[in-house]
Amino acid sequence: MILRVNLNNTSKGWQFDSEAVLEDFVWDNLETLLGLTPLERQYSVNGQYCDLIALGENQQLVVIELKNTEDRYIVQQLTRYYDALQVEKPFIEKIDYSKPVHIVAIAPSFHRDNFIDIKYHKLSFQLLKLEIISVAEKLYFNLQDVETESEISKIEMFHQEQDNPDSLPAPPKVLTNFFNKCPVERQNGILKVREQILNFDRRMQEFTDSGSIKYGDSKGKASKVCAEFSFDSKGNLTLFLWLPLKGLTSERIGRARIWTDWQDNALVEGYVSKGIGTKISSRKRAISFLLYKIKNKAKPSQKWRVKLVDGSYSQIELPQKSARQFFYECNEVRKKIEKLQPITNEEVELYFLFPKYVFGFGFTNFTTIEPPYLTLKNLVSLSLEKWFKRF
Repeated sequence: MILRVNLNNTSKGWQFDSEAVLEDFVWDNLETLLGLTPLERQYSVNGQYCDLIALGENQQLVVIELKNTEDRYIVQQLTRYYDALQVEKPFIEKIDYSKPVHIVAIAPSFHRDNFIDIKYHKLSFQLLKLEIISVAEKLYFNLQDVETESEISKIEMFHQEQDNPDSLPAPPKVLTNFFNKCPVERQNGILKVREQILNFDRRMQEFTDSGSIKYGDSKGKASKVCAEFSFDSKGNLTLFLWLPLKGLTSERIGRARIWTDWQDNALVEGYVSKGIGTKISSRKRAISFLLYKIKNKAKPSQKWRVKLVDGSYSQIELPQKSARQFFYECNEVRKKIEKLQPITNEEVELYFLFPKYVFGFGFTNFTTIEPPYLTLKNLVSLSLEKWFKRF
């Protein structure tokens, strides 16, 4: 039983130093807190990661999602876990899948959207509110059932207080110099990523190294790095995150080049062992040039007959060589999206240039699919979780 944990004393009360610290604590005390037998943590299923999988009474499967802050999408997340686990049925020798799955969410508070989702949901969810209570100079970890308002468990904690997470060191000079020539929106996005990384764990350090800013436990060959801001010869900034391979599902980790609008959207463009990634940059330039020719209809032009979604036909005018290349590249991009392969933002833009068309130029079954954009915050969180797991 591990009771000593890293905590922060904030204006909102005592909080875990990070979600990873919360996961460690619950995992190590799962039997005491909930009477469950731990099976697996961060279990990968269908490209997603279940925080904790445990065994309940009579071989019942228990799925637990942990949040260190309020989250409005926790019910949808657990629903996806449930579906994937029902299909894969892991630990079949230990779990009786004829029994209903016990779905548990643990968080310090729950957004009102969670209760709306549960109200109309077919599955049953147990929401447990976590609270760190101070009594007579002692701290206790308390779990309360939100629906019944009954106390589930309460155990004493021994903690190591961390520095105020809101106080960060000033950004390195190379980063502040870059800020002088980029929009405020991008500056804010970069600073949010930096804050998310540095506030994750007390061992996280920031250090400059040959035109880049790296984040890890130390500087040197033996260091464990999770993120990097890299600058090319023209002073442009590129974000790299150490992420799982094979569509973020592999146990192996690689240095992933990330495209992002520094707001909500992000893509894994490819994996690069060092440098910026010459092949990726070359691919982005080639597709950008094709996009330019398509949008500006360079001469000579030719009309191409295309089939619309409603079954009718229309004509679009494109340069002859560009049209052939356009149809070919769109098919290649579709394959990448379906196989969850790395893809550039320029390729996504090209693919969805004519989203209403089903092209008849050699691809009679060519159909559009959902854009493969990911959330930047989630990608950074995944990189941090994998970094933490390497310890």
